[in-house]
Amino acid sequence: MLPRVSNAIKQYALITANYWAFTLTDGALRMLLLLYFANLGYGPLAVAMLFLFYEVFGVITNLFGGYLGAKIGLNKTMNLGLLLQIGALAMLLVPSEQLTIALVMVAQAISGIAKDLNKLSAKSAIKLLLDDDKQSALFRWIALLTGSKNALKGAGFFLGALLLYIGSFKIAILSMLVMLVCVGINSVIYLQQDIGKSTAKPKFKQIFSTSAAINRLSLARLFLFAARDVWFVVAIPMYLSVKLAWDHHQVGTFMALWIIAYGVVQTLAPNLLKRITWRSTAVQSCLLAALLAIVPAAIAIGLVNGSDVSYTIIIGLFGFGVLFAINSSWHSYLIVSYADRDSVSLDVGFYYAANALGRLSGTVLSGYLYSQFGLVSCLIVSSLCITIAALASLSLPGNHAQRI
Repeated sequence: MLPRVSNAIKQYALITANYWAFTLTDGALRMLLLLYFANLGYGPLAVAMLFLFYEVFGVITNLFGGYLGAKIGLNKTMNLGLLLQIGALAMLLVPSEQLTIALVMVAQAISGIAKDLNKLSAKSAIKLLLDDDKQSALFRWIALLTGSKNALKGAGFFLGALLLYIGSFKIAILSMLVMLVCVGINSVIYLQQDIGKSTAKPKFKQIFSTSAAINRLSLARLFLFAARDVWFVVAIPMYLSVKLAWDHHQVGTFMALWIIAYGVVQTLAPNLLKRITWRSTAVQSCLLAALLAIVPAAIAIGLVNGSDVSYTIIIGLFGFGVLFAINSSWHSYLIVSYADRDSVSLDVGFYYAANALGRLSGTVLSGYLYSQFGLVSCLIVSSLCITIAALASLSLPGNHAQRI
């Protein structure tokens, strides 16, 4: 028993380290591109379009990536994600006059495929490293993986802004590329072969879930992440930079601290939720979402009524971050718990396709609504999306709260 547990922990450490390295570069790259092109005078909708293919291909990758993971093994899909990210970074090393919007969109499409292959592989693999009766441990491992990933994404935001502020765009890209090459070599050598490979031949039609629980959770996840990105991805950085006249390192530092704090709360979510007794998974999920819906609505009311803008946004963002982190960590645990063990990557892939579709919708809406109607409109739509997520959660089965 001990050798098997020891091997599981080693594989978990390898997967986590792989995921961490990828996430650091992904966060840094997003902030680099956002600030670099904003500095060139591009408007919010144009900046949002930089990440359009990133999100579009994220939807596609999660659907087909789950099938691919079940067919060839999660170690291969994780390593393929690293390889694609290395290629995407290499594309951005062209001379500055050739760094066009079109080129960046193509590179971001590749990066979106890479990111979701990596994330899908990491989240799915955890299910296979633990026995089905260890739900408490499953929640803790998922929360640790997800929370630490987001903390590092925040560090990536900070790193991207800092490198652009003190140095060269190209040097920043090259540094991240070299780091991923080293991580990729280690992953190819040591990551367990065929983890997650289905014992039965997976059928292509299985990319679409037939589980009512997974479909309902996926719908809730779609609207939850649309609610976050409709004001967080483009509107907030642009508002801080243009309306409040924050410089690059101030925007980057603030966004980084938000993501880091968000990741820390995600990691702590199992302990926070364990202290509360809930009647069912549906009630817990709905109430958590309902609490979150209040925050963007309250920020919008504060801005309309003339409250101090800086304090309203900063306090509101961190309040939103705490509640969103708990909701997100809870969802991440539920999908892995609901997923079938022999087709875990297919179930998780479908769920994260909905997640990516939510991010895509939120990203596009963030640029459009902010440019046309301002930040308040983004906040109102955010609150409405979370309300829909709460309603979708009402029919979730089980009582997972009693199992953690």
